[in-house]
Amino acid sequence: MKSALADLDLTATFDEYGSPVNLISPDAMNPNVEELRAIARTREVDLQIFFARKANKCLAFVDAANRLGIGVDTASEIEVQQTLDRGTPATHCICTAAVKSKSLVGRCVDESICLAIDNHDELERVRSVAAEMGKQAIVALRLSGFKHADQTLYSRFGFDCERDVAVIQALDPSWAHVAGIHFHLDGYDPHQRVSAIDSSLDWIEKLRQAGHLPAFIDMGGGLPVCYLESENQWTEFWKAHAESLLHHRGEITFQRHKLGRQVVDGRVVGSPASYPYFQSQTRSSWLATVLDAPIGGSTVAQRLNRERLQLRCEPGRSLLDGCGMTIARVEYRKRDTQGRWLIGLSMNRTQCRTTSDDFLVDPILVPASAEQFESIEGYLVGAYCMESELLSWRRFRFPCGVRVGDAVVFPNTAGYLMHFLESRSHQFPLASNLVMPTDPADCLRRDDIDQAIVI
Repeated sequence: MKSALADLDLTATFDEYGSPVNLISPDAMNPNVEELRAIARTREVDLQIFFARKANKCLAFVDAANRLGIGVDTASEIEVQQTLDRGTPATHCICTAAVKSKSLVGRCVDESICLAIDNHDELERVRSVAAEMGKQAIVALRLSGFKHADQTLYSRFGFDCERDVAVIQALDPSWAHVAGIHFHLDGYDPHQRVSAIDSSLDWIEKLRQAGHLPAFIDMGGGLPVCYLESENQWTEFWKAHAESLLHHRGEITFQRHKLGRQVVDGRVVGSPASYPYFQSQTRSSWLATVLDAPIGGSTVAQRLNRERLQLRCEPGRSLLDGCGMTIARVEYRKRDTQGRWLIGLSMNRTQCRTTSDDFLVDPILVPASAEQFESIEGYLVGAYCMESELLSWRRFRFPCGVRVGDAVVFPNTAGYLMHFLESRSHQFPLASNLVMPTDPADCLRRDDIDQAIVI
């Protein structure tokens, strides 16, 4: 990302493509995939990776998945169509949509794409559609309600692994090929995944006893990413934030925004409403922890091998680590009625946001010239006509000042931050998505998603 910025004329880029722009590097996905494959390979585990398409809409990442021989996890009928149009074979697709229309189910049954089945009504829809089409549906049963450390792990997705065992009897090979077990867990605790795999193995046995031939366990996504260089950066920020909330120092978030925490009886309590931007374990070490965990007298890896099961996963953020950034132009600087500096950018807050309260990675200022100005501290604000239109709640220091025409770079935004919540309120155009060339001598190009017509 740093080398790309050094070679890029951002003023010319804004003139041609507008602001903001999403700059993506599909080639950066390669080492992320290889990290996971290497962990599985040393344990002789059959690992199939599916790129979670919902994490970024750019079609260049689907092309990268095809080149790397990994699959694509789709969450809508349009994602299914676009993925097939890029040449992804149906055997390398799975549909995990939270809500599956009859049209989507029909498309997947017709194309022999595996459907992760979430509930009884969905299962009945698949049965009905398969009967109408005279075809066998390929399905994976999505499970939830796993026991871990004497507690039931919550998920709104899936059949309860204890309450809904009778669903196995509703599966008839005449219309359903049960290809495997699927689950989704929130959070990044590898030991919770081990508990879920253990319960899934019990279901594999039950399905085989009922005459089905499940061949995989799919543990979904949620492989951790670390955005920061050191844990100290993370802990010191939250320490300073707590001091600010208690008025022991000046505000470091706009109007002392709590970022999910609360002040009760002179103490800061609660957990941040934020992604954990520092994590000591990331994708490869995390996967190793899962595969090496003890289970039933052996390890997870050994059990999978003994049961002749493929392990599947559907990472989004962790495959897109280092694969892109969002860049916006500075349009103004001003002081608000309480004297704070506000730096206005040509973008809105939905263009670099997930469901977290904030993106807690420092942006990078790229000056339009070498001229230096007075140091200021202030807040980045966006283009929506709301008092709360802050691009980040945090206060930033600009040691050499900031001026109109400078660029602000939000690093490592390819995973969910670019597209998950983006909107066109006020009829602003969506950000242009630009693909960095493999050969530096080549030019930037628009990703094909920018030309896609969605009806």
